[in-house]
Amino acid sequence: MRYKLLQEGDIQVCVIRHPRTFLSKILTSKFLRRWEPHHLTLADNSVASATPTGYMENSISYSAIEDVQLLSWENAPKYCLQLTIPGGTVLLQAANSYLRDQWFHSLQWKKKIYKYKKVLSNPSRWEVVLKEIRTLVDMALTSPLQDDSIHQAPLEIVSKLLSENNNLTTQDQESIIVAIAPLLENNHPPPDLCEFFCKHCRERPRSMVVIEVFTPVVQRILKHNMDFGKCPRLRLFTQEYILSLNELNAGMEVVKKFIHSMHGPTGQCPHPRVLPNLVAVCLAAIYSCYEEFINSRDNSPSLKEIRNGCQQQCDRKPNLPLRLLHTSPDLVSQEATLTEPRLKPVVVTTSEIHVEVERNNTANQKMTASVGNDSEPNLIDCLMVSPTCSTMSIELSAQADRILGCYVEILKMLSDYDDWRPALASLLQPIPFPKEALAHEKFTKELKYVIQRFAEDPRQEVHSCLLSVRAGKDGWFQLYSPGGVACDDDGELFASMVHILMGSCYKTKKFLLSLAENKLGPCMLLALRGNQTMVEILCLMLEYNIIDNNDTQLQIISTLESTDVGKRMYEQLCERQRELKELQRKGGPTRLTLPSKSTDADLARLLSSGSFGNLENLSLAFTNVTSACAEHLIKLPSLKQLNLWSTQFGDAGLRLLSEHLTMLQVLNLCETPVTDAGLLALSSMKSLCSLNMNSTKLSADTYEDLKAKLPNLKEVDVRYTEAW
Repeated sequence: MRYKLLQEGDIQVCVIRHPRTFLSKILTSKFLRRWEPHHLTLADNSVASATPTGYMENSISYSAIEDVQLLSWENAPKYCLQLTIPGGTVLLQAANSYLRDQWFHSLQWKKKIYKYKKVLSNPSRWEVVLKEIRTLVDMALTSPLQDDSIHQAPLEIVSKLLSENNNLTTQDQESIIVAIAPLLENNHPPPDLCEFFCKHCRERPRSMVVIEVFTPVVQRILKHNMDFGKCPRLRLFTQEYILSLNELNAGMEVVKKFIHSMHGPTGQCPHPRVLPNLVAVCLAAIYSCYEEFINSRDNSPSLKEIRNGCQQQCDRKPNLPLRLLHTSPDLVSQEATLTEPRLKPVVVTTSEIHVEVERNNTANQKMTASVGNDSEPNLIDCLMVSPTCSTMSIELSAQADRILGCYVEILKMLSDYDDWRPALASLLQPIPFPKEALAHEKFTKELKYVIQRFAEDPRQEVHSCLLSVRAGKDGWFQLYSPGGVACDDDGELFASMVHILMGSCYKTKKFLLSLAENKLGPCMLLALRGNQTMVEILCLMLEYNIIDNNDTQLQIISTLESTDVGKRMYEQLCERQRELKELQRKGGPTRLTLPSKSTDADLARLLSSGSFGNLENLSLAFTNVTSACAEHLIKLPSLKQLNLWSTQFGDAGLRLLSEHLTMLQVLNLCETPVTDAGLLALSSMKSLCSLNMNSTKLSADTYEDLKAKLPNLKEVDVRYTEAW
């Protein structure tokens, strides 16, 4: 039977003094015995009463208790146990046999732990100490008490022993670690013990203890730890353990096998905490590589100051000697008048990190214009490769470089697992790395593999994490786009990201507008080199009238006509535009109803047969049309009423309609498979007066959101939905 360790409880107490006279024998007889109720507390050193009176006026030290036994006298009171003390016996009577046994095992445990604390606090011979530790571990493993503290107490005793004795030999240290290994199988090591383990990993990374003892401990930490913020030394121990694996002969192959063992052989990792814990360890380790430079920000120019060409004025810290070489204002003004650019270096040196920034004369010309601007630029803006900050290189120490290489490689391994990739993308959004890491060419070059994996993943929850979380905060898309500090290719990754994002982005016009404003040059350059994705982007910009400037439109057309693929796609665009003009030409019916069983192809064939510029009311009720017909519906300029009752029109079609048919007034979605994901997009259709969502998967929250964002909405049907 298993019991929980008692710390306190109510019990009956009777003290029997050893009889020395005839009178005392009479007084201690069972007929004159007096029982007192007490609330006893099992402290670390003694048994004490909450009301120190009567028998328990003074606490009973564990060292004074000679023995603890279940009461076995003939005709003895029920449910009693006896504590043998000098000069007498203390009887404790519980309410039932289970409580009696619980008190018995708890008192025995407290007494033994007290004894081991005293014995191990003053070690004499280490062979004796090791024997006592093994006995302590066996006692914890065989105890009928089932409590976290049963295994934690021996670990804390050993932890204190190791922290107070720094002169142990390596063999003694490893013997102690092996002795406590059985307790570590189901328990996290306490903080001081973690620190000792970290030291052992750093000093003896090739020790067999690391592989045989620490591996199951770290596996348990990664599988079960809920928050490294509450126990940071567990994270540090995990970091040092992984680094020690990397020091083995096989190096990263051993680390890769360890990561695979954490994931498991199946396609789905059965432990949901493994990935977040591994990512937390990686982020902390990467941060530590740049920590000294980060801590010296007060004494070194910030990226904003480097960008503006000025030096931060402040006191120097004695433990971080820094050297800043920069041109004087006079030289800057002289340099701005030179016809030939001349590079001036700015060097910031710490004991581990060297940052070198070269500025050209364009930066000096812009410096005076930006001095008066006190607003702090956003992160990526500070790191953009621009005339203001043309090159930046960070050089780490050998040790920091090894740590960085190891943990970036682990992030690359994590991105290779399909089931982990969505959560990994989410954990890396927004960008969790310090700006010093993002300015480090080696780091961003190695991390590029992870971003490529995100860009290649067709799942929207993965590649959507490439974009920023909110306006004003740039994401991986901006960082690895041409002009971003991490872009080290000719735009191949940028084109890959644009391709995958266009496939899932329902706000197509907004995305194209953003590209036209910020990345039109790179898009045209890649299109000029025959990149099909960028050719499609330029054609869509022309088709959706994204570009207002005539000269820019002509330049885009010239770019398209300079390649075979561009010429072919531009001709197709011109053909679609001619058909669109014919479709939108004034004339034709104002109302149109398609026969039941009509398909997307039937609708497309009908709309291509004449002019529908006057069409205001279109009914597709009880047809077989799907979301694919939306690309034809958005070409109807006068459409105000659309009936999609009992069709297969879904969320993707709704998103497209919401972006183009902003003047739509009446929409019937009754008995369609639309969900909240598509219905939320309707919030941009401010002209809607009547909306039928009967028998859809509308939720109450989405309904409230739509009511708040559609001011003209007068008629709504939400019957047979959650919002009804």
